[in-house]
Order: sequence, then structure tokens, then C-alpha cells
Amino acid sequence: MGDTTLSIGAVSYGIAAVAFVLLTGLLVSGWRGKFQGALLAAAAGVTALWAGLSAYASAAAGALSAFADLLEIARDGLWLLFLWRLLVSRALSEDIPTHQRMKRWFGFVTFVFAVIFITTLALHTHLLAFSAQGTFITVIIGRVVLAVIGLALVEQLYRNAPEAQRWAIKYFCLGLGALFAYDFYLYSDAMLFRVADAGIWSARGFINALVVPLIAVSAARNPHWSLDVHVSRRVVFHSAALFGAGAYLLVMAGVGYYIRLFGGNWGGVLQVAFLFGAAVILLAVLFSGALRARLKVFLSKHFFNYKYDYREEWLRFTHTLSAGEPGLKLRQRSLQAVAELVDSPAAALWVEEAGVFRQVAQWNLPALSDIEDEHCSLCRFLAERQWVVNLKEYANEPDIYGELRLPVWMSSLPRAWLVTPLILHEQLMGFIVLTESRSPREFNWEDSDLLKTAGRQVAVYLAQIQATESLVQARQFESFNRLSTYVVHDLKNIVAQLSLLLANAQKHKHNPEFQEDMLTTVDNAAQRMTRLLAQLRTGYQSAQQATGVDLISLLERLMKEKAHFRPVPQLTAPSQPVWVIADKERLSRVLGHLVQNAIEATPETGAVSVVLETQDENARITVQDNGRGMDEEFMREKLFRPFETTKITGMGIGAYECREYVRELRGEIHVTSHVNLGTTFTVTLPQRRSVAQEEKEQSPMQGATGA
Repeated sequence: MGDTTLSIGAVSYGIAAVAFVLLTGLLVSGWRGKFQGALLAAAAGVTALWAGLSAYASAAAGALSAFADLLEIARDGLWLLFLWRLLVSRALSEDIPTHQRMKRWFGFVTFVFAVIFITTLALHTHLLAFSAQGTFITVIIGRVVLAVIGLALVEQLYRNAPEAQRWAIKYFCLGLGALFAYDFYLYSDAMLFRVADAGIWSARGFINALVVPLIAVSAARNPHWSLDVHVSRRVVFHSAALFGAGAYLLVMAGVGYYIRLFGGNWGGVLQVAFLFGAAVILLAVLFSGALRARLKVFLSKHFFNYKYDYREEWLRFTHTLSAGEPGLKLRQRSLQAVAELVDSPAAALWVEEAGVFRQVAQWNLPALSDIEDEHCSLCRFLAERQWVVNLKEYANEPDIYGELRLPVWMSSLPRAWLVTPLILHEQLMGFIVLTESRSPREFNWEDSDLLKTAGRQVAVYLAQIQATESLVQARQFESFNRLSTYVVHDLKNIVAQLSLLLANAQKHKHNPEFQEDMLTTVDNAAQRMTRLLAQLRTGYQSAQQATGVDLISLLERLMKEKAHFRPVPQLTAPSQPVWVIADKERLSRVLGHLVQNAIEATPETGAVSVVLETQDENARITVQDNGRGMDEEFMREKLFRPFETTKITGMGIGAYECREYVRELRGEIHVTSHVNLGTTFTVTLPQRRSVAQEEKEQSPMQGATGA
């Protein structure tokens, strides 16, 4: 029985030694000069040496067991040192709260204690006989303490790792935690019964061997641990296929045995028929190209490092998109950014416009005038499947792409290689044709995913370009429409003024005063028309210049122009001039609009008054009538909105222009109105002194300076 136990222990620890030797070899061959990588390789190497020496001790009936004990302590110490290093490096690289930083210091203190304990224990084990009962208990207690410390450090490492980073260390924590947990179980049992259980001790080698894959997976997920595993994808593919086929055959054999056992007289026949059918299905599956392709993609995605460094690729892609002068060759930069992902030297862009796709940009490719309808075979395929079309693959295996038919002009593009869809909100807004890479390159699922993602990003970018261009055009039209609106509004007022003049001409044409007013009105209309023509040539705002304006003179001229209207507006003004800084003609138009509205809203028997007064440093013009008035809802929601009016022939722009210009002058406009009682508009403007007054005040100072 003892020999059997020893042989099992030798095999168990021998397997562990081989597993850790392989892990050490991978770590050393992939070492990149990082301290953590060297520490991990040292821990794996010492573990391999310990396992090998333990296997020899088992086979040789205890020979060199003391050295194996010393190597076990060294193994534990190196794993504890590696855990502590991970904790310290994480604490230094992150902004960790105080209570978590205290946990790091706890780990440091624990490690110092472990080092001191390991040193003392090593000397004690080396100097005293292992068979002494007291020494045995001391050693066992020390091993239990080391296992507890290891479990505590593993728990601290996993608990304090950010949620997004736990996937990279979870298998390492699971494996190393299992190793320390098994040690705790082994030595706790030995401490309880004063003797180590042979079965538990022999199985320990298998447990250590099972930990190796978990450590290897975590090392592969942490590049700074210096493990970069390169295994042939073909070998993994065939191994996975053979493993799957073997598992399938085992299951089918079990089902066949069950059928034969419980099938009665038909059991043998049913078993043979079932196994034959299972074999046919297996062969059909193994020869399925679609299944092989899916298996390759699955293995590549889940068992190998990625082909690209996506962080670097995306930074370069974004930099290319945003480089250069703003607004210059934006579509060409989009083509260049996508082409550089697969080392393509040239590309062309097609974008949907009014239901057809036409070439709008090219990079190192000739321009094509061919267009494609949105219902063509290529556009429908890209919109429905959202695949990247590999033209080489299409030429060799067209069945993969179903009923796709390429347009004729595709053959005129030199070395056309890939067609990448541009998808926005699950709709096809365009596509990019890329030429062959500068060097031979295999196109796989990873290239396809990268190009599809980049295509979506470019689609968003191009949509922003289109939206910006549309906004610029809309603003240009808005500026033109605003100018046209103001001009038409002024023309309407001029036409209304001349129409009223003609209406009164039949009755008062022999009256000399009317004739004089008529000439004045026509002259005023001619001047306003001249100014409108100047505004159309130079722009609405550029023709306006702010100067000093005397409000009394402006209002007196305005009253004279409105004298032939009924009711005739009455002006009340102070004797001294009141000056403001404004464009004289525009301010006259604004105040004239308020007076004209008051006249039109008031019956001929009513009254319209205009009052000018000064208050502090402001000039206040009040236009009041007792006409039909306005309700609160109209004043609140429609009065100052453009194109809202209560007049049949009005344009609804006058009140809006009044408010906007008064605000430009840093003034205020207020209105109060009651239905059938009248309306009062109050315009408040900052008051300014005249230029003559300023020069008069400055001249004595200049004379004194000259003297």
C-alpha cells in the first residue's frame, strides 16, 4: 500500500513539475524586461523545481525531502512576493482612497512578517531534525500561517481591482487561491491529527498542475506579466475539430448502447441504423464550409490575441479624420483614414443623393461619372447584409454572397479589393471602394469588423458634413430672405403712402397745400426707394450707420408725413433737443411703423398722441391710441413674432423689426393694450449728447492745454 501511495505521489508531483516547467518556459521566452514578468517566471520555476524534487522524494522513499520542504517555503515566498508586488503597483498607479491604501499597507506589513517567518522557518527546518514532534508542529503551524497569508493577499488583490480589470486577473486569483486553500486544508488536517494524510499529500501534485492553465490565461491577459503565447491557429482548429468529433462519437456511442440495451428485438438493428446516421451527420458537419468558417472565427476571437492593437488603430484613425485645415478635403481625409486601416493605397467614396449613389470623392483613384440606383444589387446587398464585400472572394466563391451582382464600372477601378458599407441609423448612406493592400494580406473576420466599425464612424462624420453644409446654405437663404422681407415691408409702406396720396388727389388736387404735401411725399418715397436699392446692392446691415439723431426733428418730420392721415397724430415734445445714437432712417422707419399702426387701429374720430420726454439718462417715446386694442394672448404669443399680424394686407414684420432694432440700441419697448380701449407703445432709448455739445465742452480744455 505504501509503495502504491509513493508511486501515485511521484506521478502527481511529476505532472505538476512538467506543467510548471512548460509555464516557466513560456514566461521566459516571452519576457519583455518587466520586473513582474521576471518575478512570475521565478515563482513558476521554483514551483517546478519543488514539484520535481517532491516527485523524486516520493519515488525514493523520502530522499531529499528536507530540500523539498525548503523549496516549498521558497515557492510560497515568491508567490506572496508576486501578490504583494501586484498590490503595490496598483496602489501607486491609481488614485486609491485612504481606507483602501491602508489595506495596501496591511499587505506590505503582512509580507514583511511573512519574509521574517519564512527565514526563521527555513533555518529552523534546516537545523533541527524533521522527526521531532515539536519541530513538526512548528513547521505545520508555519505552513498554515503562510496559506492564510496567501489567501488574504489573493482576496485583497481581487477585491481592490476595478470592476473592468477583474476579468484579467480572476483566473489567476482563482488558481492561486485554490493552491493556498488546498495547502491550508492539507496542513490543518495534519495539525489536527499530528500526521500528514498520505492521500491528500499525494493528490497535491495534481492540484498544482491544474492551477497552471489558470495562471497562463491570466498572464496572457496581462501583457506586463510578459506572456505572449503564439500557437498555430491551424493546430488549434484541427484539435478543436477532433475533440468535438470525439465527444460527439462518445455521446452517440452511449445513446446507441442505450438503444441496444432497451430496444428489445429491434435493439441491434436500431443501434446500427442510429450509429450509421450519426456518422453521416458527423461527416456532413465536418465537410461544411460554413461550420468550419464559424469555428475558425470562434477560436480566433476567444483563444488568440487580436490581430490589431485597437487603441493605436483608433487613435490613428481619429487623428487622420481630424487632421488638416478645417473644412478642407473632409471626404478625402475620410477615405484616407479608412484605407490606412488595411494598408490600402487608394479609395473612392459613393454617397446617396436624391435616391442615387454617385462618386463624391476619390483618393489616388480616377473619378467616375457612373451612378447606382438605390435599388441596385450592390446597394441592396450592402443595406441588408451590412457586409464588407471582398472582391477576390467574390470572384472565387460567388455563392457566399448569394444573388449579389457587381456593377460594370467596378471592373474599371484598378485593383479594386473591398467594398465597405457606410451605415447610419441602420440605413445605407454610402460605400467606400478600397484597392488592394501594398503587401499581400489575408482578409479575415477581424479586418471585416474593423472596417464595418470604421464605416459607421465615417457615416456619422459625413452626415455631420452634410448637416453643416445644409446649415450654411440655410443661413445664407435666411439672410437673403430677411433682407427681402424688410425690403418688401418698406415697399408696402411706400405703396400704401402713394395710394393714399392718389386717393386724396381727386378731392384736393387744386389745393396748394395738398400739392406741396404731395411733392414732399413723392420726394420722400423716391429717397426711400433709393436707399432700398442701395441696401440691395450692399446688404441690409452694411448700409446702416449710427450717428447722432435729434428725436424732436425726427418726430416733427414724421408728424408732417402723417398729417394727411386720419386721425392726425399729435406730438408733445420738450423745447430742448433730445439726442440718441442710431441710424436715422431705420429709427424713423421703426417709430413711423408704431405711429402708422396706431392710426390704422383707430377710427377717424379717435385720437393718436406721440409724447417725447426725458427721464434720467433715457429718452422715452410714447405712442398712444384709443383704437380697437389687442388681447393679452395675442400680445404674449404673436405680437413680436415675425409673420404674425391681424391686418389683411400686413406682413407681420413691423413689430418684430421694432423690437429687434430697439434692442440693438440697448433700449426697451413695452406695450399695454385692452380690447376696444386702445394701445400704448413705450420706447425707451439711451440718451446721448449732440456732437456740437461735445465739441463745445472739449474746446476750452484743448485751449487750456495749448496755453
